Amino acid sequence: MTAIKRNDTPVAIKDGEVELRVQDVGGDMSVAFAKFPAGTDMGPALKGLAGDLCPCPHWGYLFKGRLKMRTPDGEETYEAGEAFYWPPGHAPLAVEDCEYIDFSPAKEFEAVVEHIKAQGG
Repeated sequence: MTAIKRNDTPVAIKDGEVELRVQDVGGDMSVAFAKFPAGTDMGPALKGLAGDLCPCPHWGYLFKGRLKMRTPDGEETYEAGEAFYWPPGHAPLAVEDCEYIDFSPAKEFEAVVEHIKAQGG
């Protein structure tokens, strides 16, 4: 068994108050702890990926705030206290300061993180 603490998880992206900590949890999955201040729009950092959207699925829980998820089919807003599944093809926008945890296929998410870093994120 493995227990992962947020503060012990390596920082993958840090830009001002935006913070993404990611760690592989064995097998093919990773865990990510994310903090996005209100107004954070990940859309520009996803440009160049398929459909200019995140191609990786995520399962998680929103601890704090509200997050709007934009997809080719429209938008959906998630609020603190909700568990979620985001299928491939999404771009988040923080409506309020947000904090969440998600679980994703490790290799797919690593490729997205590397793309975001290359965009300057």
